[in-house]
Amino acid sequence: MEGGDSLKNSLSWLHGVINGKIGHGLEVIALQGLRVIHAEKGFMRFDFVVPNAVSDVDGYWSVAALASLLDVIGVVTTYSFSNRISPTIDFNVSYYSTIMVQVKSFLFNRGVHVEIESKVNANRGKLMHVVIEVRRKGNGELIAEGKLWMAASTKFTLAQVSKL
Repeated sequence: MEGGDSLKNSLSWLHGVINGKIGHGLEVIALQGLRVIHAEKGFMRFDFVVPNAVSDVDGYWSVAALASLLDVIGVVTTYSFSNRISPTIDFNVSYYSTIMVQVKSFLFNRGVHVEIESKVNANRGKLMHVVIEVRRKGNGELIAEGKLWMAASTKFTLAQVSKL
């Protein structure tokens, strides 16, 4: 892992959100089981088994939980790049496929495994653009793509960044 203090700070903040010390209850549920595979300044790769708690009434991954996950990952990625918390000012998610939260097999039930990749695509001083892709592990099928514009600000605290 490369990137210095900004990377350490961003990963520390992410672990605070996952453990419920920062943020809201929805974020804790939506990020349950998220693992960092690779992290460097402005780029991160995650491994995630979608938990049962984020399913909708039909058993699919809730779009609200997925959007919350994308927003938090966008904040963490920009934090690793700029060493500051940046609120989302424009948020666009394209959903390409759905995911049943539980895969039922003859022998066992297991959650669906996805890979998430996030990178800062543009840095315009006080504005940064982040692209996040969620893909099914194994076949690489694109599930969703989030595009976020983040604004540099010192007026926000860690707990105020996501309003989803």
